[in-house]
Amino acid sequence: MKRSIIDSFNYAVSGIILSLKTERNMLIHYIIAILVLGLSLFFDFTRVEFLLLLFAISLVLTLEMINTAIEKTVDMVTKEYHPYARIAKDISAGAVLIASVNALIVGYLLFFDRLSAFSEGMIFKIKKSPVHLTFIALLLVVLLTIGLKAKYYRGRGTHFQGGTVSGHSAVAFCVAAIISFLVENILVISLAFGLALLVAESRVEGKIHTLIEVVLGGVLGIIVAILAFQIIG
Repeated sequence: MKRSIIDSFNYAVSGIILSLKTERNMLIHYIIAILVLGLSLFFDFTRVEFLLLLFAISLVLTLEMINTAIEKTVDMVTKEYHPYARIAKDISAGAVLIASVNALIVGYLLFFDRLSAFSEGMIFKIKKSPVHLTFIALLLVVLLTIGLKAKYYRGRGTHFQGGTVSGHSAVAFCVAAIISFLVENILVISLAFGLALLVAESRVEGKIHTLIEVVLGGVLGIIVAILAFQIIG
């Protein structure tokens, strides 16, 4: 039987959440990724610099998950010590180490001069580009939603369809709030929040989320948008 696109996303998101719940190193990398992305809001990165930062973060998280998958596969195949099993685990762990060192170097090169300038009393500026702030806000909403699902998942539904916080509502209301900060047309703002409400309502009507889960998602999205555009930006 062929998998639907939703099923494929569901399995993928479940894999991310399971790795966060079962692997301490993955959780550490995940928390650091959120902190670094949040910190990037305070610096005037060029597109190339931001892409390098995003690639370094993604590479570490991806290789950490691959390392976990290899370790679980080896443990499933054999419970006894075997030199090849050790080699497979060591090599995969080495790949994560290389990616982590690369991320540290990238972070050092991108942040050091800017942090030094700040420590010397220079004015601390952030990138006020709406595109940059919007991208970071949406990325943080997705990461925080995944983290909350991993932390408070109660076994009802699936990680992608269901869970403690509605990711669809969070993204929808985050986008609506961002639109309200960028435009002064009350009709456009009303339509944006109207569409967000329709997204939230569809999650409840489809019995994928409860009302409180949808409300939590909406609150999360709006709070992140406010932080990005009204407080930080």
